[in-house]
Amino acid sequence: MAQPTVLALRALKLGDLLVAVPALRALRRGFPDHRLVLACPAWLAPVVELIGGVDAHLPVAGLEEPLLPAAGSVEVAVNLHGGGPESRGRLEELGSPRRIGHRAPGWDGPVWTEALHERERWVRLLAWHGIPGDPAELRLRAEALDTGARGGGAGCAVVHVGASHGSRQWPVERFAEVVRGLAQDGLRVRVTGDDRERARAEAVVRLAGGGDDGGAVRSLAGVLSLRELCALIAGCSLVVSADTGAAHLASAFARPSVVLFGPAAPERWGPPAGPHRVLTDARLRRGEVFAADPDPALLAVGAAEVLREARALLR
Repeated sequence: MAQPTVLALRALKLGDLLVAVPALRALRRGFPDHRLVLACPAWLAPVVELIGGVDAHLPVAGLEEPLLPAAGSVEVAVNLHGGGPESRGRLEELGSPRRIGHRAPGWDGPVWTEALHERERWVRLLAWHGIPGDPAELRLRAEALDTGARGGGAGCAVVHVGASHGSRQWPVERFAEVVRGLAQDGLRVRVTGDDRERARAEAVVRLAGGGDDGGAVRSLAGVLSLRELCALIAGCSLVVSADTGAAHLASAFARPSVVLFGPAAPERWGPPAGPHRVLTDARLRRGEVFAADPDPALLAVGAAEVLREARALLR
């Protein structure tokens, strides 16, 4: 007899996947005899490997196309994606005898509530369906990662200058001031971002007085694979980042971090208790995630404040 399958849908970005890790751990325990399949974007495969307990990764590109498993092959369909009709529709196409999701036409479950941290949201959902979990179970496995590559390891600070939208992009000049201060404190600083953010990262390094000569300050933007970024963060002494996937990786590896929040509320997306500092000004928050310019709540954070919190974490 074929092993029964649980399919969990989370077709979103890096940070979105990381806040769902506690729910995935709960599913693993709740269905020990099932094959656990995670449907998420292909580029997140290195992180899926680090979660542990996931038997198969089903690559998906958003919700535009049907999920690949044949109808009837998935016994339990789990909506960890959202509460809308698009994600429900893709899972309904599977014809699974059991569905786990929020309350909606054809779905039994808890009512969607906005005022929840995302880690708590998905654990709460599963608990309603009789599958207990713990929002604090967010750690990724770092044993197989080469944390000393690219100048990483103890004494390295990762300053992530990228963000998916302008609303989360802290000014280059302020990042440069932070990088310069950390380097003066004796840290090796690695400035990161994706390929689209290479020029931004290089500007930060240039303004901070660094270069790509292997010295104390270097840009690795557009150079690292996702697995290499995970390794760099897993072994470093400090992460400074806006509210992005890099900040969530710092939480997942329990690395000290200073996280700058703009349009999103830290009450919903912030790090757990631990060696983390959240900086923002909620009174000024505009909350327009897709805006082209930085949110006023983000701009209210100064470089001196970031350096003060970073140095406190490093003591």
